[in-house]
Amino acid sequence: MGNTSSMLTQYDIEEVQEHCSNTFSQQEIVSLYQRFCQLDRNGCGFISAEEFMTVPEFAVNPLSQRLFRMLDGLNFKEFVAFLSAFSSRASLQQKVEFIFKVYDTDGNGKVTFNEMLDILRDLTGQFISEQQREKVLSHVLEEAGYTKDSLLVQADFVKILGNGLKMEVEVPVD
Repeated sequence: MGNTSSMLTQYDIEEVQEHCSNTFSQQEIVSLYQRFCQLDRNGCGFISAEEFMTVPEFAVNPLSQRLFRMLDGLNFKEFVAFLSAFSSRASLQQKVEFIFKVYDTDGNGKVTFNEMLDILRDLTGQFISEQQREKVLSHVLEEAGYTKDSLLVQADFVKILGNGLKMEVEVPVD
């Protein structure tokens, strides 16, 4: 499975399916493998951040720079696991774990007000002022029972996001 010129075996497909908690069907995994091979231009079995940037939807994403640290050097199994958070079959827990990793920029297991503010800045650009961003974020935190000084852990994200989280992408199956 490391060499992209090889074909996936049934064992490989089942292993990847298990690794991503069955969020993709076997047919979807085969399609993802074909896409992975297209992205892996040098055929080394890993996708670099630069190769991932050739995907137009990713390149225009305002969070693409933040996602780089999660993407660089992914093998096929990791690539599928990364994408599994966007599957309609992914659990709320899987989606929250993914979002938490995006926000937790230093990887310490806690998200600060400033880390959240950085994400909000990336998402809003110049459309709202820094003062407006801080006010909105403070209000959201207060509504959930937190303050600017709170250090949020993953369980806090579940509380804040609730059941209204929708992150789904269709995987085209040939």
